[in-house]
Amino acid sequence: MEICTIPRIAGALLFKPAPHVDERGFFCRTYDVDVMRAAGLDPAPFVQDSVSRSALGVTRGLHVRRGTGEAKLVRCSYGAIFDVVLDLRPASPTYLNWESFDLRGDTQESLYVPAGCAHGFQALTEPADVSYRIDRAHDPAEDVSIAFNDPELGIPWPLPAAAISERDRHAPPLADAIKLLDK
Repeated sequence: MEICTIPRIAGALLFKPAPHVDERGFFCRTYDVDVMRAAGLDPAPFVQDSVSRSALGVTRGLHVRRGTGEAKLVRCSYGAIFDVVLDLRPASPTYLNWESFDLRGDTQESLYVPAGCAHGFQALTEPADVSYRIDRAHDPAEDVSIAFNDPELGIPWPLPAAAISERDRHAPPLADAIKLLDK
């Protein structure tokens, strides 16, 4: 498995497996403790796995957690997504940078999102399944959303937002969300 650093987001990593493809389909290892350790990550803190299924054009995020944040390992297990990471760690050399990724079920790449970074995605297929592995039990009281379409960010979402949650529909712009993170 190839491990790629993400220059625009300090500490973010992209894990590129090598799927074995034949006439039956493919087989791919998507998580390996030894690979995580080789990348400098401690695999022990990952405590929850979740999955979401989204219809074409569904946009989720941008989401981050207050306090110590939450590290995530994100993978599109089926379909394709336009995935975004936004660095909200004031001490980071890449503070306020964002980067986008095309994650696809046929490549099974996993993206490590460091704690303190916001994350969001848009489904590019019908459907798109996204698997998350997180390092802290979820506490809704710590959730902060940021408007995915904030002009200050200028993220070029590839599709019109077909559906967004009520929470994301009312998410504040980046400048206001940053103030919520300080509370």
